[in-house]
Amino acid sequence: MKRGGPDLAQLLAAVDPAAPLAQRHLQLIALLDWVRGDGRSVEGAAGRVALLVEAAERSAETRARLQAWWAVLASTVDITTLLADFGFAQRTAMTSELMERLRYKLLPASPDTLDASELFMLALPDEFDAHWLAALDEPLLDRLLAVLAPPQEPGGATLWQHALVDAITYCAGQILSTGFAPELRLRMSDAAREEQPFHALIRDVESLRVEVLHPLRTQDRLQESVQRLRERLDACRGAVNTVYTHFEDNGISVGLVFRLRQLRERILRVRELLECLLSPRPAVAAARLMARLVNVGRDRRSLRALVAANSSMLAAKVAERSAETGEHYITRTGGEYLAMVRKAAGGGVVMAFTTLAKFGLYALALSAFWGGLAAGVNYALSFVLIQLLHFTVATKQPAMTAPAMAAKLKDLGDDHSVEAFVDEVTHLVRSQVAAVLGNVLLVFPAALGLALLFAQAFGRPAISAGQAEHVFESLHLLGPSLLFAAFTGVLLFASSIFAGWTENWFVLRRLDSAIEYNPRITRLLGTRRAARWAHFLRKNISGLAANISLGFMLGLTPAIASFFGLGLDVRHVTLSTGQMGVASATLGWDAVHQSAFWWAAAMIPFNGALNVIVSFYLAFRLALRAHNVGSVDRARIYRALRARLRHAPLGFFVPPRRAV
Repeated sequence: MKRGGPDLAQLLAAVDPAAPLAQRHLQLIALLDWVRGDGRSVEGAAGRVALLVEAAERSAETRARLQAWWAVLASTVDITTLLADFGFAQRTAMTSELMERLRYKLLPASPDTLDASELFMLALPDEFDAHWLAALDEPLLDRLLAVLAPPQEPGGATLWQHALVDAITYCAGQILSTGFAPELRLRMSDAAREEQPFHALIRDVESLRVEVLHPLRTQDRLQESVQRLRERLDACRGAVNTVYTHFEDNGISVGLVFRLRQLRERILRVRELLECLLSPRPAVAAARLMARLVNVGRDRRSLRALVAANSSMLAAKVAERSAETGEHYITRTGGEYLAMVRKAAGGGVVMAFTTLAKFGLYALALSAFWGGLAAGVNYALSFVLIQLLHFTVATKQPAMTAPAMAAKLKDLGDDHSVEAFVDEVTHLVRSQVAAVLGNVLLVFPAALGLALLFAQAFGRPAISAGQAEHVFESLHLLGPSLLFAAFTGVLLFASSIFAGWTENWFVLRRLDSAIEYNPRITRLLGTRRAARWAHFLRKNISGLAANISLGFMLGLTPAIASFFGLGLDVRHVTLSTGQMGVASATLGWDAVHQSAFWWAAAMIPFNGALNVIVSFYLAFRLALRAHNVGSVDRARIYRALRARLRHAPLGFFVPPRRAV
């Protein structure tokens, strides 16, 4: 029990049914704070409830004042807002709910309120409250009810039953409103729409109301109405579930997922209220419901719970679309391995031109922002060109391949499946090695050759000797380049997330269908060209979004970071190797005699490894969460990987001969 606070006698003496609204609520909060004590012992809290009941039972005057106080308190607050609406968003938009939760977290609440939900969060704010409420046994609850409320005449419905039926009615109205919303109704299956489960919901609720509140009700008719309502709720929930099937093929909206979750929770709340209404032990059922609402209140204030619950499906869809793309980047045969090397080599050649263009932009002496924007355009155009030429950039692959790997972790029940997963890891690592080697081994000589051609054509080197020496110093292994390389891996992961989100948005808005069939577009482009454009964008929108976003992030991030004085930079392994090629062309053979050249060369493998590992790790963790993979036996996987490294280490770098 907290030290220095009032004792039970003082608290009971302070209870005043004639006190103003805010004071009555403060008296309730003080009583519950005394019951809670130090918040460590559930048994202690239950024991203090027993002490309160005993004190009221010993004194008729105290009991009468408590009953009068409780009657005024119960009649002035709207309990149905707690039973029906507590824990649900007042508005149907997730952004509005986000702002509402921020208000709950940052702004204090007033006890001067008629809203039982606000009073409930003030009076029972802690998880501990749920524990001690659930620990109260039935005899104690019955005694507590007796000292708070006088017994009612038998045969009639209690105030608690009236409140429960009203709450069920309010919940049903919200369910009906959401179920009839066009953005959900049109996404239900044809069978669900034809069944029309929401249409008769209010009728079934009204039937229940009559059977509960009517004085001549019979148990058989009551059970019949309850069963009918439960079946109706199951039908409504089944119709809601068909919307998720629509999401699988047509994209996901966080706003729609938010409304669906609210609808499903409303249906579950009605079932909870029904259980409480029909329970043969109403006091116990009420205490359990209050304990459940305490936890709902804690979630109601949680920003993390809101974002996690309503973005998990979007994360799953983004990971799924990335997994489909990532499968194309995993090589399993010698032929695929060589094809990957050729594609990466082509990407390296294009990146050599990109590097030379980057130094050309430096010559314009643009301001930090415009220089970063120009660099971003240069990178984005180069990445898009690589995509259109069906080449590849090694560092873009890990964020795409990680979801494909995570999807294979769903079934690791036996040693064969673990070995199959290790095979996939081997294929992936080998594919990354092929792609990095193809990029790096071609971008250096290509950039070197282009810089030499530039010097031959214009009679001066592409960059000055001072700039060349600065390139080597900036890529020094012992400098901040390792941090910058890891940060670049984060940007690579972010571009893959943006790509998955963009493709989901494109599919959700059915833009491919709009481009192919919209009359204005077909008149402008022609029917065949519009169809080709629609097919092209549907197939390539993810790659275009990834390439363009990555280009602008690589270009603008250093400029934005410098504005805030952060000093962040990017280290993309292919671009860094290309810069070394241009710098070497300026310095000639003298470059190899400089220690800075070799320190920069030593940085290249670490640069590539950090780009790949960081982006892969982040994408892999996201995919694990999206696929709900949480119980994987990591020790078995690690043992299998170590065994493969001991017995066949070359398999991680070159394809086996039998696969050629």
